[in-house]
Amino acid sequence: MDVTMTLSALTALSGLDVFDYLDQEVSIPVIDGLQAQGDLLVIPHSLVADIVTITMWTRSERVPLSGVELLRSAAGGNPHSLVADEGVCIWSTPVSDPRRLALGILDARVTAYLIHPEHGATGIAPGRYVIGRQREQGVGRSFEGAQLVAD
Repeated sequence: MDVTMTLSALTALSGLDVFDYLDQEVSIPVIDGLQAQGDLLVIPHSLVADIVTITMWTRSERVPLSGVELLRSAAGGNPHSLVADEGVCIWSTPVSDPRRLALGILDARVTAYLIHPEHGATGIAPGRYVIGRQREQGVGRSFEGAQLVAD
């Protein structure tokens, strides 16, 4: 995929839709470090390599241009999908993570994209990344301790 991808070009290529209120001609940023999209985090694997690992149960698949659904928002809402040039990037899941946050490991040989109907898209530079859930610290009496971010 092109490094200067627009949201309209990505949705046309992948067939995935975003909400009409998003600027379709915005250039999608491509980041090679930590990034977040709603309730997902993208972490360079080197930062968590000692705790997030492949197991004997891990299965790998080539990421299709039509996308791999990584996580559906709370209450069956909108999905976060991973999109890349057909067959060039590898998504591996499940993985071992004692924190129980990692959804899988992405090996991106080219730019890959996370796309979500409400959030638009973000680009993931070539490299190895862990994609997982975000956790936040609750406040007040009813939100004691850490909880998963709900998007």
